[in-house]
Amino acid sequence: MTDTHKLFGTNGIRFIPGDEFDLDFVIKMGLSTGSFFQGNNIIVGYDGRISSPSLAKAISAGLMESGKNVTSAGIVPTPALQLTVKNSFYDGGIMITASHNPPEYNGIKVISSTGLEISRDEETIVEGIYFNQKYSRQDWKSVGTMNSNTSVIVDYISSILKNVDIESVKKRKLKIVIDSGNGTQSLSAPFVAESLGCEVLTINSHIDSNFSGRGGEPTPKTLDMLSKYVVENQADIGVGYDGDGDRSIFCDENGVVFWGDKSGTLVAKHLIQKGMKTPIITTIATSQIIDKMASDYNVDVYRTKVGSVDVSHKMQELDSKFGFEENGGCLYTPHIEVRDGAMGTALLLEVLSTDTRSLSAHVEDLPKFYQSKTKFSCPVEFRTSILDYIHSQLDEKSDRTDGLKIWWNDTSWSLIRPSGTEPIIRLFNESDDESELENINRKCSTLLEEQIKKLI
Repeated sequence: MTDTHKLFGTNGIRFIPGDEFDLDFVIKMGLSTGSFFQGNNIIVGYDGRISSPSLAKAISAGLMESGKNVTSAGIVPTPALQLTVKNSFYDGGIMITASHNPPEYNGIKVISSTGLEISRDEETIVEGIYFNQKYSRQDWKSVGTMNSNTSVIVDYISSILKNVDIESVKKRKLKIVIDSGNGTQSLSAPFVAESLGCEVLTINSHIDSNFSGRGGEPTPKTLDMLSKYVVENQADIGVGYDGDGDRSIFCDENGVVFWGDKSGTLVAKHLIQKGMKTPIITTIATSQIIDKMASDYNVDVYRTKVGSVDVSHKMQELDSKFGFEENGGCLYTPHIEVRDGAMGTALLLEVLSTDTRSLSAHVEDLPKFYQSKTKFSCPVEFRTSILDYIHSQLDEKSDRTDGLKIWWNDTSWSLIRPSGTEPIIRLFNESDDESELENINRKCSTLLEEQIKKLI
């Protein structure tokens, strides 16, 4: 970490246990978050990574040392834990997960009493407690207790089903292939789909700490097996989840995988047609597809920095019912305004239940834009100077809200953004013209590769 007083990234804290940080760090983070939380009852969940149980115990030890009573939820999807915090008596929660990161990584997500991850300002408060060692340690008589909660996933599935038109989806009799990516949605998503009357086929459906099936991140490149299974089994839809189950990436009946820009816009359009008038919240990295669609219905679109934390809090601020991210995050306030892969799946199944058209036909109706997404390995300490240099070489309109966004013309843009969770730089490009997309991708890729080579 280059900033000695910064721990939180785009979504929580990410690190390699035993490399960057050890168990002592995790215990101290338990003390720090325990000192931050106002109430006394905290629930802790974790994903299926090999290091997760030990980290969950370590952070629970710190929480109890600060006087908090800890409830263990065991292995659960992140949104399931967040929903439990929102709907129960818990004063906060901790999720041990590194989401889509490779198996050697792990992380800490701190959840407020609302079920949302704590705000950026609150992250700063926690960091201040940690770096200044302002812990609220208790003596032996006042340390917290520990118990367990085994109903988290059951309650989670129930909430999803409450917020979708079950009978409509059942009538459509859809066939779905679910690729859980050896992650936590294997414990919930297939049961949601079955409850909606779907014929369910699964792959990578067991918890595997190494994500050995296809890795923890669902992308068009990693979901080739899903695509193949959908076509071979004549399924209506396929879906792949990330390691902690808060994101979903879909493919149509032809095996074509598409990003969350399209699935999010399809759901948003469906909700608007059902009567939703509140603003739609998304990020600076999301396609213009949503803007073109929403303008047809006079619905506002607001953009935030990349990260579900920012989307969630903007939704709360503007009383929005729906938000989404291009990476497959889907946030639906009647359920909970955090990203949720299974809720996103249920809503897209509801979209398909509105008529007999295929998923590809629904996608074909969307405004036409072309995207490309790539990533470049880059040490953390060089990323800012690389962006500064590229910015200095350009005359085009640009935006430094989050990384560097370059507007080549009214319908073509690039976003060069350092990852908040990994030592990489991500490059997003979009245009309504395929040849223009190739040009701007080539230009930005060359600039990035040259600068990275120079510096490392």
